[in-house]
Amino acid sequence: MYRLIACDLDETLLDKGRHVSDKTQDTIQKAEAEGVVFAPATGRGFYSIKQTLEELDVANKANHYMIGFNGGVVVENHGPTIIKDFPMPFEILARLFEFGSNYEVAIHLYTFDQTYVYHSNPEEDAYLTTIPHEKRLDDDIQFLKDQVCYKALFQNLDRSYLEKLEEDMPADLHDLLEISYSSNRYIEFNPKGVSKGVALQTLAEHLSIPMEETIAIGDNTNDLAMIHAAELGVAVANAVPAVKDAAQHTTLADHENHAVAEVIETFIL
Repeated sequence: MYRLIACDLDETLLDKGRHVSDKTQDTIQKAEAEGVVFAPATGRGFYSIKQTLEELDVANKANHYMIGFNGGVVVENHGPTIIKDFPMPFEILARLFEFGSNYEVAIHLYTFDQTYVYHSNPEEDAYLTTIPHEKRLDDDIQFLKDQVCYKALFQNLDRSYLEKLEEDMPADLHDLLEISYSSNRYIEFNPKGVSKGVALQTLAEHLSIPMEETIAIGDNTNDLAMIHAAELGVAVANAVPAVKDAAQHTTLADHENHAVAEVIETFIL
């Protein structure tokens, strides 16, 4: 029996309005009633998924968990309490910021409490309307030197532009990073060895759940590590080809049509 589900949010669990459908909410609650742990696993931070946690009725609840920053933190919702974290050294963050400042990208830098957005643009401002963040109008990141940071990302709506940017990155910087893509607009950066897959293993160990009893559900390349790590990796119908190739199962439904409910109904209930 599967006892732990790690599930991506954007373009997987959430519809285009960033909501969990009523049907999916009901299906998750039925699985939880049978002892299944359902853990959102997102590139975003704890406080930026408050709406989702409330829709799942798990906000500030003990024995409910989330994985944030693409595996940068594993959190129990009550508190919230950080179970394990994998910070990004400021020296790497500063090099990324300097590198990204030479390109036409919005830059996000993440602490546990806040998302700082530099060099934003109208498209990104509109996209972030429902996501808490602080828009910065300067290039000062020195205030982050004494804070714990977890992730950085660059935004541009042209995926090929982001891929070219990755090709241009100095090899010694590239080697320090886990690099992935999400939402057809972001290239994301974590410290080497940090991923949703490692975080899933960390949470499973914390809960004394064997990896043989885990499911991971996702749509984009920042989900690949947990798709590989879980016993059952599932791609939603709208997933990118690389995720479908890596998964053992692909849903018939996409994120607009209760894909996650389909997974739970098929493999849990």
